[in-house]
Amino acid sequence: MNAYLDTERLTLRHFTAADADLLIELDSDPAVMRYLTGGEPTPPEHYRERGLRNIMAGYERWGGDFGLFAAHEKDRGAFVGWFHLRPEEEGPLDEVELGYRLRRAEWDKGYATEGSRALLAKGFTELGVRLIWADTMAVNDGSRRVMAKVGMTMTGTLDTPSDMQMVEGAEHGGVRYEITKKQWDSADLR
Repeated sequence: MNAYLDTERLTLRHFTAADADLLIELDSDPAVMRYLTGGEPTPPEHYRERGLRNIMAGYERWGGDFGLFAAHEKDRGAFVGWFHLRPEEEGPLDEVELGYRLRRAEWDKGYATEGSRALLAKGFTELGVRLIWADTMAVNDGSRRVMAKVGMTMTGTLDTPSDMQMVEGAEHGGVRYEITKKQWDSADLR
């Protein structure tokens, strides 16, 4: 496995064309998709026809430094889910989004916090990032706890996008968390 990033328990790597089934399985769990689609699975053809192609195009666009990364548990080799660290499509490379989606069987094991901490460190120490942000639904307490644990603070609220109005808690909107390199350095979150 060609690692993008290693943590104590996880290896993050670039996705390949052979990984569609991992993403399809992850997105087929209604609990995983609860705050994204209201529990509806991502259609399998999405990943087979364009999703993986778009993920891999991101590696080319950003020289392999940013994108969506498959996460595997080191001891078992099991697919845990994915993390992303990436700028907006036309955004500056020093302002990037942190995200994650984990298999339900891997929840509550500290993987989201561990992978997120490692990506913050990589972004701030190796990739020249100045600001890392993350968005989630206001009612998604699990993701909000992870963001707070890694040193991010809530900086604002967001309207729920029109394609997510059916999601539980949509009436409460979303929240944005951020951390700057200066905040990360001063909090000694390494």
